[in-house]
Amino acid sequence: MIESILAGLSGLLDGSRYLVSQGLPNLVMLFVAAGLIYLAIVKEVEPLLLLPIGFGCLLVNVPLSEVMDTGGIIKFFYDIGIITEVFPLLIFVGIGAMTDFGPLLENPKILLFGAAGQCGIFLTLLLALALGFGKLEAVCIGIIGACDGPTAIYVTTQYAPHLLGAVSVAAYSYMSLVPIIQPPIMRALTTQAERVVVMTTINPTVSKTTRVVFPIVVTLITGLIAPKGLPLMGMIMLGNLMKESGVVARLTGASENEIANMVTLFLGLAIGGTMEGHAFLKAETLAIFGLGFLAICLDTVAGVLFGKLMYVLSGGKINPLIGAAGISAYPMAARVVQTQGQLYNRKNFLLMHAMGANTGGQVGSVMAAAVMLSVLKGMGLI
Repeated sequence: MIESILAGLSGLLDGSRYLVSQGLPNLVMLFVAAGLIYLAIVKEVEPLLLLPIGFGCLLVNVPLSEVMDTGGIIKFFYDIGIITEVFPLLIFVGIGAMTDFGPLLENPKILLFGAAGQCGIFLTLLLALALGFGKLEAVCIGIIGACDGPTAIYVTTQYAPHLLGAVSVAAYSYMSLVPIIQPPIMRALTTQAERVVVMTTINPTVSKTTRVVFPIVVTLITGLIAPKGLPLMGMIMLGNLMKESGVVARLTGASENEIANMVTLFLGLAIGGTMEGHAFLKAETLAIFGLGFLAICLDTVAGVLFGKLMYVLSGGKINPLIGAAGISAYPMAARVVQTQGQLYNRKNFLLMHAMGANTGGQVGSVMAAAVMLSVLKGMGLI
């Protein structure tokens, strides 16, 4: 009798230990979900996406949750919007509708800053390969350096969906931390004489014809150079064309507001649904966060160093600080440059120049992704 009771208690204890060990990752992720929700509500860190991501993470890690099972609500959003790539592409239409390429068109050579600001993508890709990540995984990790959440989501969804949660959270978290990450790098790489350079004020006078033709030309060029990335560039340029044409105000408004808001909600929940504890809590997740941080730092370094080169070539007429705006965190990076410029010289107004570099960074990040996808296709990897 006693032996049977002891055997029963032993079996119950073993079962409890099994449940604790199996449930511990989900418990940890519930705290992660709480942290994301806290950042969104209290600290207002990318709340439009981190709040639904955090809640999606909470839903998928609740004991006995079925939201990511066949027929589950988040699985439904994941299947119709992530697997099909529809959600990130729809968001790109909204981004295009909200982007003003006027400063870039007024001074086209500033597009070079957008190109320089993508160097971190390729350097991080090489480092990820060196650390043992597969080629497709390395591309998805490197693209965090674009500082462009929809681009990172689009690429990762296609080629490394098991990394989607980590890559997405890293991309959007670091986008929100641009005002903290960039200034120390900008100060470290520039001299006082360079930081106080006053640049000529830009008053965009680009004609409507140029503004309308620009998205069409960029789309055609992308299709010829990197056709695999045409959906990305095509959607952002469609949004911009609608904006600049002035004849579809209702579509432009819907792309900027209702469609973008609805898709952002469903996208966030679907991403959160991929953050189930057993799948998310791995050493590679920490590596992805570390590499993503490095990518954005390297982007900033490359942009500022290119700015220093332009400072020399222009005879001291270009402020190297605008190189930090060559990433795709629009318009946050441009605001950081303006703030830093004002900090060192109250007469300095770098915003329009930085906006040109920032919009160049948007085009550059999408083009970088397009080129990498086309190269992968050429290698037969996709």
